[in-house]
Amino acid sequence: MGRKMSSNHENTKLDHSIPIPLHYQLSEIIRNELLNGNLVDENGKMITEAEISKRFKVSRITVRSAIKPLVDEGLLWRERGRGTFLKTNKVENWVGQLMGFSETIKAAGFQPGGKVLNKGKVTRLPKKIQENLTIDQGWELKRLRYADDKPIAIEHSFFTPEIGSELEKQGDLDNILTYRFIENELKMNLHEATQIISAVNASKQESEMLDIGEKDALLYIERVTKSLDGKPVEFLQAIYRPDYFHYVILLNRQHQFI
Repeated sequence: MGRKMSSNHENTKLDHSIPIPLHYQLSEIIRNELLNGNLVDENGKMITEAEISKRFKVSRITVRSAIKPLVDEGLLWRERGRGTFLKTNKVENWVGQLMGFSETIKAAGFQPGGKVLNKGKVTRLPKKIQENLTIDQGWELKRLRYADDKPIAIEHSFFTPEIGSELEKQGDLDNILTYRFIENELKMNLHEATQIISAVNASKQESEMLDIGEKDALLYIERVTKSLDGKPVEFLQAIYRPDYFHYVILLNRQHQFI
């Protein structure tokens, strides 16, 4: 059974005495309730517009006007014939699971997409990449990545020449699922990855591509992925909009009994 709005309505009432439009007030109330786990069922489906209209004693037009900005910003998404659903924008599946961008984005409820920015053979790899992939030359694939047609990441992958030559033959590199291609087509089982997470500021070019402000904070990822036999397969350098990604890490305290 889904959870509804909290029984404490002190901070969930519309104030008709102030100049702030009702639809704006309602939008903020809905946002806060959703982030607190209310107004949606266990599948993330939100209560109907009719229920919200009845609860707050406002018109359906006011409710639609309140929900629209939440859909536009990506907190909610609508599916014709099914209803309105919550997007958490929290890609927690990355913790403990080795997943590609498209797999991760789909699991979070978005439609993934991509656009190739650069690809091909690299004869002079940076020293760090040489050391991690144990090669002198490699093959790169740099893509702008999308969630529901909104640019949210730039991923720059480097592969061994053998993998690169096979990727080069593929027609649609914008949307290719590289991990699945490597496993299903090249018959290489991916096993584990070492990932470093830090923060960087967006350059002018990056801010333009990701539709954010210059010097805005971004998540920076470096990842080395290895096959089942321990051979390095991919070196990834990527930046992600932090409003679409965060990481949940489970920490356990080791007790020492004296």
